[in-house]
Amino acid sequence: MLCIYFYDHATNKIYFDADLSRKDEYLKDPRNLLWIDIYDCTAKDLELLANAFQFHPMALEDVLQESPRAKVDRYDDYYFFVFHSLRYDEESDEEITTVELDVFLGSNYLVTIHKDALSSVARVVKQCWYTSRLMQRGPDYLLYNLVDGIIDEYFPILERIGVRIDELEDELYVNPIQEVTDEFLALKRTILLLRKVIMPQRRIFANVNGRYSFQIQEENKPYYMDLVDNIERIIDTTDTYRDLVNGAMDTYYSIVSNRTNEVMRYLTIISTIMMPLTFITGLFGMNVPLPGAHSPYTLYIILLGMLGLTVIMLWYFRNKDWV
Repeated sequence: MLCIYFYDHATNKIYFDADLSRKDEYLKDPRNLLWIDIYDCTAKDLELLANAFQFHPMALEDVLQESPRAKVDRYDDYYFFVFHSLRYDEESDEEITTVELDVFLGSNYLVTIHKDALSSVARVVKQCWYTSRLMQRGPDYLLYNLVDGIIDEYFPILERIGVRIDELEDELYVNPIQEVTDEFLALKRTILLLRKVIMPQRRIFANVNGRYSFQIQEENKPYYMDLVDNIERIIDTTDTYRDLVNGAMDTYYSIVSNRTNEVMRYLTIISTIMMPLTFITGLFGMNVPLPGAHSPYTLYIILLGMLGLTVIMLWYFRNKDWV
């Protein structure tokens, strides 16, 4: 689906479903802005873009192939970006999946391409229906609003992950079963994927010696500074969650190890007590004449001796704090 939005600076209006064949006319005034959004991009749509904007074949190839990392590439008169939105489904085997957003940023045009519907794009389109403010400030401000919507979607995911960690930590001390371990491992994979997605996006908007990796108008720089601040908060939160999960896993293994040691201690005590008793029963069970073998009281004397030996050994173990 190809949607074309054109902002005319002279009339301060946004025209929806503009004609791509009039692209040169639209872009003649540098204060105008053309936004082309392609949902579920087809080969025909890419051919139209290639003919209209003369995009580099390598950039078009990146659009066709899913890129695992966010990036920005600079070409002669435009920039090519790859961003990733996140879909979170706690009940699925893969809790988090990514949705790629490819962006071409020119001096007064913006092209966005995505295979799946993105709420951040839909939100910006809806705002454009009511106001031209988002498009009158240039393509870099429009790009900021799109990326800011993607970044804002990370926060509810992080909040839910934080709640799950708290719930699992409480359950860990009450009932440290194997399912809890599986949950923590799933959370660990989710957090690692979050870092894998967000870290390259931080590098895109990094301010090195006052310079960004792409051109931003001076009046729009504070918005990107706020965007970077949100990204830093997300990274700090994921680092905290990663440490919490690792700490919880270490705690789980310590609890399991302590319980195993406790069981082994009692089994060792039982084995230690049984060793002399086994020796005594084995000694008197030999098929040879023994003193008192014909006395009716011998059995009771042996049983009392074994009971007394057991009591003495338990008393000794308790004094040594072994039980």
